[in-house]
Amino acid sequence: MATPLAAMLACFMAIALPVSAQETWPLQERILPFDDTSAGRPIDYIPLDHASRPWRLCVLYPHLKDAYWLSVNFGMAEEARKLGVAFDVFEAGGYPNLARQIEQLQGCAAAEFDAVILGAVSYDGLTPAVAEIARMKPVIAAVNDIDDTGITAKASVPWREMGAAAGRVISARHPKGSAPVRVAWFPGPNGAGWVSFVEEGFRAEIANSSARIVATRFGDTGLEQQVLLVEDLLDEMPDVDYLIGSGPMAEAAVSILRARGLSDRIKVVSTYMSHAVYRGIKRGRILAAPTDFAALQGKLSIEMAVRSLEGTLTILHAGPAIRVVDATTITGIGAEGSLAPASFTPVFSQAAP
Repeated sequence: MATPLAAMLACFMAIALPVSAQETWPLQERILPFDDTSAGRPIDYIPLDHASRPWRLCVLYPHLKDAYWLSVNFGMAEEARKLGVAFDVFEAGGYPNLARQIEQLQGCAAAEFDAVILGAVSYDGLTPAVAEIARMKPVIAAVNDIDDTGITAKASVPWREMGAAAGRVISARHPKGSAPVRVAWFPGPNGAGWVSFVEEGFRAEIANSSARIVATRFGDTGLEQQVLLVEDLLDEMPDVDYLIGSGPMAEAAVSILRARGLSDRIKVVSTYMSHAVYRGIKRGRILAAPTDFAALQGKLSIEMAVRSLEGTLTILHAGPAIRVVDATTITGIGAEGSLAPASFTPVFSQAAP
């Protein structure tokens, strides 16, 4: 039994010790849900402490070929573990594999799954399949833009702004009227849900500069494919000034430029963040890249799925605020929320704790 003095001390300590602040995520909520052109409203999002039930989620990715989707996977695994829910991941193997992802999505109709999280390989190629499964359970769009038919919520950022952010790196260095520079542009896989928006934003911003796009190379975001594209471009146009495009392209470009002795003359910009891009910026091999905090988007998609199942979903469309990482900002921004730890390996199936 506590003495009166001990009780008084305990009471004092309870009053004097600060209560730990509740975790919040700084996000941008779209004022018009599912409209990436609408303004973003800054919000401090308070995530759930725990799910009411050990829900099981069916998660679809375009692929796990690069570190970007690995980081999305890390965020999902972390948040699912915290909330006490389970998930199974099915990856399509690349953006050309629309038929495979449709088949995987149809498999999510199984009774064992309560909701679907969809990282789509195509903007509108999955629409009929999404509409069908949405009659049975919630469908959350994750990262890649997609036609809104049947979608319950979206955890994403405007990919047009990602392209524009990369373009602003060039327009700031080469404003209109300055000496012209030549850009080789590697948008990503033609037809993927995010590529057309990245293209639109990048080209609009480049129009405000002295840069000219002299070559465009579309291709899947696997590293091997990007190596071939960069090698082919440099064989044909060794006098370009910039290589700009996807994370795997930037990773490939660093090695290829070093091998060819072109690192000092040709500069590299990525349209999104990956582990290799982050290292490249730190080492001065890559100029810059916008980050959309892929790991945090993974966490948010789990949150949205659980809230949709529990009737507490109020934020229908949100994502992190995009920030540009370069030599001057990399220390302040860091890797948290963007990248999985270096030791992380993909989680394809995770049971509820």
